[in-house]
Amino acid sequence: MADNTTDAPRATSNRSTVPVSSSFQDFISSGWADSADAAPEPREQAPFAAARRDRISRLHPGRRLIVPAGSAKVRSNDTDYPFRAHSAFAHLTGWGADAVSGSVLVMEPTADGHESTLYFREAAGRDSDEFYANSDIGEFWTGSRPSLDHVAADLGLATANLKALPAVLHAVDADTLVVRDADRDVTDAVDGRRLLAAEAGSIENDGDVDLARDLSELRLVKDPYEIAQMRLAVDATKKGFDDVIADMPQIVAHERGERLVEGTFNRRARADGNTVGYDTIAASGPHACILHWTRNDGAVVPGDVILLDAGIELESYYTADITRTLPIDGAYTDVQRRVYDAVLEAADAAFAIVRPGILFREIHAEAMKVIAARTAEWGLLPVSAEESLQPDHQYHRRYMVHGTSHHLGIDVHDCAQARRDLYLDGVLEPGMVFTIEPGLYFQPDDLSVPEEYRGIGVRIEDDILVTESGAENLSIGIPRTADDVEAWLRR
Repeated sequence: MADNTTDAPRATSNRSTVPVSSSFQDFISSGWADSADAAPEPREQAPFAAARRDRISRLHPGRRLIVPAGSAKVRSNDTDYPFRAHSAFAHLTGWGADAVSGSVLVMEPTADGHESTLYFREAAGRDSDEFYANSDIGEFWTGSRPSLDHVAADLGLATANLKALPAVLHAVDADTLVVRDADRDVTDAVDGRRLLAAEAGSIENDGDVDLARDLSELRLVKDPYEIAQMRLAVDATKKGFDDVIADMPQIVAHERGERLVEGTFNRRARADGNTVGYDTIAASGPHACILHWTRNDGAVVPGDVILLDAGIELESYYTADITRTLPIDGAYTDVQRRVYDAVLEAADAAFAIVRPGILFREIHAEAMKVIAARTAEWGLLPVSAEESLQPDHQYHRRYMVHGTSHHLGIDVHDCAQARRDLYLDGVLEPGMVFTIEPGLYFQPDDLSVPEEYRGIGVRIEDDILVTESGAENLSIGIPRTADDVEAWLRR
């Protein structure tokens, strides 16, 4: 019988009834079939992940790079949120929803680059009490874990048992870099060893900041695998929108219909993907004027519109991000349609200029020209549209305070740590994927607009791929025009 490998699970030692007798341990450790964990063929994304590691290797020659997956985070006492590996880890390994928590990618410097090793907690075996006695990680509790050989073949990566990681961390020198926000324990261990190795008696985290920036910028241009995943995520998301429309009678009948919208969409996300890419925004009536309304506890009332901002995340973690604003009873009122058409005009104007070579910020500027023109036309601005567009005025932004676009991919707000001159002031390149999502939001208590506008919020959001010659709207198959949306609801 092997020695016990784990302490009592957290928060259960005062109530555990797991048998501890030696006879029980002998009995439960015997009589198991041999594992049939055959080595698979490398998964589709393995060569793409290898190319990403090569790129980050070239940016940080001679430095050990440590990229943790992170651990599960507590939701309530000994109940965790579903585990999601850190995006940089998933991007560099190709391991998505099936990643093992606590894993760490270590890239050791060599004469001509780096050697990468994935450290993770492999299955402990039936001769260990971890299997049945540890509710945190035991396979009886949380399911089986793959072998080292299985993962090595699956991801095309060298693997090692997580038990070997402390020796790696003990060897950390002052030049080692770590993704700081992925795993606090790993970061603390790296900082401690770097402090001991530092000649000046203190350490700077500038190198870690540079690593995080470079990993973020690595995702600005998507490779063919990523683009294919984005298409699949959009296709799944369209089905989720279809489901919501099909359930509209039940949604309207329920006093918290927004919750039913959320539940219907999330059901599709779990059926066709990993989960939702972000908390679903099901904002009906005046709630549509709250940009990140995720409480979703309101009624869905005929005569109002409902703003549904939702996206499905696949097993690979790539997510769509789509918004449609739907008339709940199937037809827009005249004022609702007027606002909707203005937002659509802004979205179409922004999309029309997308091509390689323009600046990312030009997309927002183009959309704002339309927003300023229409709000001025309706008499909502104290100055002309041209004057409002001046940097020291921006009166039209009262009704749309957010930006028009953000990069999209393995994070819904992807590449967030990229430098401004590569993001907002960056030049568009083929393979970039981002949203175009103008909106108009007239708060119910906004006395600057006529009463008929108050409480109307409209956003239209699509996912855009930059191509060699222009752009492709990946979500064009989800109805966008007012007429098409009304026909969609009638169907």
